[in-house]
Amino acid sequence: MNSRIRIAVADDEPDMQEYFEKILTRMGHIVVSVAENGAQLVEHCRTLKPELVISDINMPQLDGIEAAVRVFRENPIPFILVSGYHDQSLIERAEADHVMSYLIKPIKQADLEPAIAIAMRRFAQFLELRKEADDLRQALADRKQIERAKGILMKRTGLDEPASFRRLQKLASEKNLKLAEIAVQILNAEEAFAPLPTEGDGR
Repeated sequence: MNSRIRIAVADDEPDMQEYFEKILTRMGHIVVSVAENGAQLVEHCRTLKPELVISDINMPQLDGIEAAVRVFRENPIPFILVSGYHDQSLIERAEADHVMSYLIKPIKQADLEPAIAIAMRRFAQFLELRKEADDLRQALADRKQIERAKGILMKRTGLDEPASFRRLQKLASEKNLKLAEIAVQILNAEEAFAPLPTEGDGR
């Protein structure tokens, strides 16, 4: 990415703190905060107002997912969560609401660049949803449906993620519907055309 982003970093390992600060600065971004636990991260976000957070999940006092929930409640900003190992339950918990991207250690610059781009793009899309939604909770619920609808469009049309989102926006505009409403229509259509279970398959 070309734009300089103000980033807060959180990790309880000093070598990872140093690594993130070094690599993100090399990438042209501004590291405004380095926290060593989740509680400190929440406080730093409250006072320093970063544009993006990159946080380890397993930290003392408050884990990265709970920190993301608390920060998001006060001032929604995109989160990238980092884990030392691949844990499906953690990923599902992380992706439930507030997290825009997820990385597994060890992390290289080649991993960070697309993760930051995806997180910022998904957050911009979330802000579009929030304009339509009644509150933050509704916008987060709508985001889940729109992510699924984008996935269906990507699979069926071969479009990339930004183009799929623009397709959703175009369809919503043409039909005078909210993005979440057009997403529900796509999900319902996909379910309607899903193959029925064959007789004797146990379902």
